[in-house]
Parts: sequence; C-alpha cells; structure tokens
Amino acid sequence: MAASETTGDDSLYPIAVLIDELRNEDVQLRLNSIKKLSTIALALGVERTRSELIPFLADTIYDEDEVLLALAEQLGSFTPLVGGNDFVHCLLPPLESLATVEETVVRDKAVDSLRAIAAQHSQSDLENHFVPLVKRLSGGDWFTSRTSACGLFSVCYQRVSAGVKAELRQHFRNLCSDDTPMVRRAAASKLGEFAKVVEIEYLKSDLIPLFTALAQDEQDSVRLLAVEACVSIASLLPHSDTEQLVMPTLRSAAEDKSWRVRYMVADKFTELQHAVGPEITKADLVPAFQSLLKDVEAEVRAASAHKVKEFCQDLDPSVRETVIMTNILPCVKELVLDTNQHVKSALASVIMGLSPILGKDNTIEHLLPLFLTQLKDECPEVRLNIISNLDCVNEVIGIKQLSQSLLPAIVELAEDTKWRVRLAIIEYMPLLAGQLGVEFFDEKLNNLCMTWLVDHVFAIREAAALNLKKLVEKFGTEWASNMVVPKVIQMSRDQNYLHRLTCLLCINVLADACGCELTVKTMLPTVIGMCTDNVPNVRFNVAKTLQKLGPLFDQNTIQQQVKPNLEKLRQDPDGDVQYFSQEALEGGWALIFSSFMYFCVMS
Repeated sequence: MAASETTGDDSLYPIAVLIDELRNEDVQLRLNSIKKLSTIALALGVERTRSELIPFLADTIYDEDEVLLALAEQLGSFTPLVGGNDFVHCLLPPLESLATVEETVVRDKAVDSLRAIAAQHSQSDLENHFVPLVKRLSGGDWFTSRTSACGLFSVCYQRVSAGVKAELRQHFRNLCSDDTPMVRRAAASKLGEFAKVVEIEYLKSDLIPLFTALAQDEQDSVRLLAVEACVSIASLLPHSDTEQLVMPTLRSAAEDKSWRVRYMVADKFTELQHAVGPEITKADLVPAFQSLLKDVEAEVRAASAHKVKEFCQDLDPSVRETVIMTNILPCVKELVLDTNQHVKSALASVIMGLSPILGKDNTIEHLLPLFLTQLKDECPEVRLNIISNLDCVNEVIGIKQLSQSLLPAIVELAEDTKWRVRLAIIEYMPLLAGQLGVEFFDEKLNNLCMTWLVDHVFAIREAAALNLKKLVEKFGTEWASNMVVPKVIQMSRDQNYLHRLTCLLCINVLADACGCELTVKTMLPTVIGMCTDNVPNVRFNVAKTLQKLGPLFDQNTIQQQVKPNLEKLRQDPDGDVQYFSQEALEGGWALIFSSFMYFCVMS
C-alpha cells in the first residue's frame, strides 16, 4: 500500500514516507532518511515540524546506533526549522531520549546537541524546560542518563535564578557521589568545566570538597579525571586558597599508587604550573616533577620527559638556571641512559630546547655530552630527534663549536652499516642543510650527499636523488650548476651501469628544480649521449627520461634533438628499448608534435 494511501491524507505524505522508510529493513535506507530530515522539515513548515515530525521522532528512538547518531547530530541544528529560539524547547524530548541510549557515541552526540541548543533558550525556557530535563536525566534509573546529565550543568547554570542554581549544585553533588563508577567518571570529567561558571564562594564550599573526594575515589579512572579538574580549579582560586585547598590533593595525585593517575599529572604538568603560579611551582611542583622524571613506570617518565623544555621555560627567571642545574639536569642525565626507548625519544625531542635557556657555557659543558650520547643511541628515533632540533644549539654555541662536537657523530650515522639508518639521515639532510647554511654544508656534507648516489642499496640512491632536489630548491639553481650537476653528469661515464642509471634518475628528479635553461643546456646533452650506452637498461631509461622531461623543452629542441634520438632508439635491437621509445614517441610526444605541425601549417 502506498504511503499516501496509508494516511489517507496527502498533506501527511512526507511523514508517511518517513515512517515507511524508517520501518524498512535496510539500515542504509533508514540512515539516508534521517539525513533528509531537514528537507522534510522544510517541506512540512515550522508548525507541522513541531506538531508532527518532532513528536514522531521522540516516539521512535529504537533504531540502529548509526541511525540514532545521525539523528542526534541533525537535531542539534534544527532550531530554525522549528520556528527559531522561541520554540527550540520542542527539540528536547527526542534529544532527551537519545541521551539515555546504551551506545556511548550516540549519548555523547545527543549531549553535544543539547549543549548547542541550550544557549538558544531564554531564561524562562531554561528554567521551565531545559533544567527539568537535566534533573530528570540526573535522577534516571539507568547510569546512561546520569552520565549524560553531567555535561549539561555548565551550559545552563549561569542563566538561571539563585534557587535553581542551588538545585543544580545539589544534583551535581549527587552525581559526584553516585554508586556507579561510570557516573562518577563523567562527573569528574566535567567538574573543571562546571567550576568555571560557579560563583567563587560556592566553588570553595561546594566544589572543592567534591574535587577532593573524587581525587580520593577508589577507582583510578575517576582519580585521574580529577587531575584535569585540578587545572581549572587552581586557575580560579587566589594563591593562598590554592596552596591550602588544592595542593595537598595534587601532591597526593603525583604520588598516587596507580601509574595512570601519575601519568595524568605528568601529562598536565605544565598546565598545572601555569595555574598555580611561580611560587607554588618552586616550592611544590619542582620536587613533584623530579619524582615523576624518576618514576618506576616508563609511561610516566616519557610523559614527564616530554614536558622538560616547557617546564624549564616557564620557571621564574630569577631562579630558572639554579633550579634547572640543581634539580632538573641530574634527572635529565639519567633519562638519557634510560632503558626504555620511548623515554629516550621523548627526551630527545625536547632536550635541545634547553640550550637557549641555559646559555652557551652551560650548553657546552653540560648539554653537549648528552647530545653526543643521544646521537649515538641505538634507537634511530632518538638520533633523528636530536638532528631535527640542531638549530636550537647552533643559535647558542655557533657553527664552529657545533661542527667540532656533533657533526662527526652525524657523519658517522650517515655512513652506518644499517641502510635504514643511512636512509633516515638522508631524509633529514635538507633540514640540517638549512640549519647549517650553504657554505658550511658545501665544506662538510656535500661530498657525503654525493657519495649516497653510489650506495649499493637502491632505496638509498633513490632517496639521495630526492635529497639533491630538495637541496637545489633550498640553495638555488646557481648552486646546483656549480656543486651538483657536474658531479651527476660525471656519473654518466661511470663503468658501473647502476651508477649510470642513477645519473638518469637524478636528471629526472632535478629537472623541475633546476629549470628549463639548465636542463636543456647541461643535462639534455648527457641524456642524449647515453642513447648509445652498451646496456639496454640504460638505453630504455634514456627513452623514459626524454619522455618525462618533454614539458620543459621548446619545439625546436624537441624536433632537433629529442625526436631524432627517440627514432634511433626505436630501431634498437633490444625489444624493451624499442617499446619505451615507441611509447615516448606515440604517447608522451604525440600532442606536442601535432601542436607543432599545426603551428607550422598555420604560419
């Protein structure tokens, strides 16, 4: 039976069609129907959307999670389709139902939509419609509704009356002491957000005790989320209150029996540092940071190591150098030799940043030995993290000192017996070149880059060619014509045919970077000269190279130099050479040749 016949009223056709589609067994069809809701609402108009479509959706929350997720997302932007802010409250019933379903992602999306439309409610609508929804969710029988409620307090609290605010604080207090750990987790995750909108007196009297209780919860998953709230709460309180009300809990968290809680403290450490201020940092956070850098769990040490540079930068300038040298650097020296590669890698990514903080003398005396140790570490990621941040040290100690101390270790890595290590160094060479400058690079590293072109591993030769292209882009075509192209051309006469193939590879890669003039003047004659190479592999790569370089050449070059040599290669006794030459002529050059002939005829 047709949908219009089902209703008996053509005016209800869009709703009837939607009903039929939502009852269909095909999930994709139901999903597509939900995604068309805005179109259906436009067809119905605002009154029928409010009176027919929204009630229908509120009564049909039974579908697949994917469909419900799409519905929750759609409703968050439905306000104009129901008549604007004055009628936005009619969207609450379906979203309330979605906020209680079992699937977490659906609930979260429903809460996101509720948070979005909360701002569109007037104060009276908030108190008459939105706050009652929050209360119902808070007192729901199932934990799903209570977890959803936790995310709604902060978006309505500031715009309601004092009496309603007191009720909301009480409901939030109940959620923080809920019997279900999932609810307490949700409350802990939103505590910092709620603290930002609560008046300071109620923050101290109501929320601080909740924070303390959550930070001592039996579940470590609740305690670690309380650490996040600590950042927000500490930033809102005066210094004296922070010391008295927050720091005892934070000290306990930094020494928590669960490594996950200590990890969260380490991960949020610099945020905590900003929140509590320099005095508390010096007195309390420095010892706590030392403890975290020495933690028995590698994950905690790695998270702490990641924060070393930022923590040191944000120390009070009057005590910064003393604290670093006395308290932090001894821990850093231990981490350089840590048994866990993730810890060493995390440290290597930030340790170079200590150089500008400590200055030239301290860098040379204390940091350079650590850099050298890390440059020789067996873990490639540790070495590369040091290389990628050399510019920090270069700015402090100068290129001369850098070359004497660290460059030999880099060269040693570039000649490592493991080809993957050599490959990794090649990939960082353009970055290193930019840090060292063209003169120093030519003196110390240019020959090394050319040596890679004759490496016995193809991946190294290929990477070396790409490296040359990046260097040309960095240093310019004049540098290329003096320092790179002559050495590449010289390889065309090498006795090893693999090196001659590498010459062609380099020309293919360098042509775009070097530009048309240098390619035609210097590199094209070399390619053409290799047409008579005694190895078929070289000859058919000549054909492929000529085809690839075609767009750089003018018509005269094509007719006088390229096409005749491709014609000769097409007569080659080797089948592969014939094939690639023919492909170059008929494929890559057909359009160019036809355009050229047309130009001649028209002239």
